Order: sequence, then C-alpha cells, then structure tokens
Amino acid sequence: MQPRAIVFDLDETLAESKQPVSPEMAGRLALLLGRMPVAVISGGKYEILLANVANRLPYGAWVHNLYLLPTCGAALFENKDDAWRTVYAELLTDTDMEVITRGIERALEATGAIDLSVPSFGERIEKRGSQVTLSALGQSAPLEEKLAWDPERIKRPVLLAAIAKELPQFSVKTGGTTSFDITKTGIDKAYGVRRLAEHLSIPVSDMLYVGDALFPGGNDEVVKETGIPTRQVSNPEETCVVIDEILASK
Repeated sequence: MQPRAIVFDLDETLAESKQPVSPEMAGRLALLLGRMPVAVISGGKYEILLANVANRLPYGAWVHNLYLLPTCGAALFENKDDAWRTVYAELLTDTDMEVITRGIERALEATGAIDLSVPSFGERIEKRGSQVTLSALGQSAPLEEKLAWDPERIKRPVLLAAIAKELPQFSVKTGGTTSFDITKTGIDKAYGVRRLAEHLSIPVSDMLYVGDALFPGGNDEVVKETGIPTRQVSNPEETCVVIDEILASK
C-alpha cells in the first residue's frame, strides 16, 4: 500500500553529508510533493534544511506539502502562503545550553576521544536553539576526514556514554558520522514523527520513514518505536530507487 506521507532522513539518505540534494533528487522530491506530504528530519538546524532541501526544489514545486524537522525533531516548520512558519519548537534556555556545553567539555576531557590539539574545521560545539551539537572535527569537516575519524565505531559509543553520564537531564544521541546531538529529554526523531503525524492527522502506520541508519545503534533506529513502516537505504542513489517505486505505484 502506498504511504500517505513520507519522512526522509537527510544526510546519506537524500544527500551526501552536509551537502545539498542533487538536481535529480530535487526533481524526484518535487514529484512526490505533488502526491503527498513529504517531511525531512535531521540533526541539522533549520537553516541547513532550508538551504539544502527546500531552496533546491524546482520552481513550481508544491512546497506547501513540505515539512522540515530540524534538530532531531525538536522543531517543525511548514510553508503557508509562500512563507515558512514554526508549528512548534522545543527551545533550550540559555542556561540549558551553557550546562550542556560544560557537560560536553567534561566528557571530552574524561575520554580523550577527540584530539583537541588539532584545529577543527569550524565550530566543534554549536548552539542551535532547540539543540546543542558536538561535531568531533568541526561543523565544516570534509567528508573524507569524518569517515576516517571513527571507522570502527569505537569512539562514538564511548563519547556518547560519557556525555550522557554528564547530562542525565537531557536527551543525548549520535547524529551524523562525527556528531552528537543534545536536546530536551524525550526529544528525538520518534518525537518528531509523532508530532508530524498529529499535525497532518495521518496515523503513523500510514506513513513511511526512509533512512540510512535504521540499524541497531543508528541515529534513525529510534523511529521504529513509533510503529512507522521503514525503508533502510545506504545512500541517496538507493533513496532514488525507493522514490521511483513509490511514484510508479498507484
């Protein structure tokens, strides 16, 4: 059965890490938007989703059917009358963000998982309003550097556990290849999926989630607890195949 709405992860699902969607992907998304609501959820901030997805769509695409869920679902944006508006935003206070920053710094010191003597590619700790994100190599690190940081996935669980220990009052999760996202407790991609379903008045069971990390320990795995049907992909090329299958179905 064809889904009534689709939720896509962004990095390594719709686009390469930290990159905009390709023209081919943008064209497919435009066709999907003509059929059903489409949402994009990511650990990235709202401006990234806007720049790398919404603003890449071809002229005339039905953006009123596009929903953006930045910062792991801590906020939801929709387009009404050609303007983006906030549906909800679970914002952290300035005090929250300062507490989180100090907790991250203590975890870094305790684990030594990141060599802080090596200059980073941009900010390592970024305050995104509804989320604080730690990027091991910096926000603008090249993909090849990120892939080489923890290929055996040894550093990530150690650092994740250390941050969680320092910040038990917050939700701590892995983001992309080298990132860790901290939000209010209970805020994650599952929360975003539930809030989107509520906003659209569509049962979660009638939606589809497409992501590259639905495996155990992956940053998409948490959505499974909602009961949403899922499709695992490895890269944007596989996502194109999934979209083509949906577009070909009645």
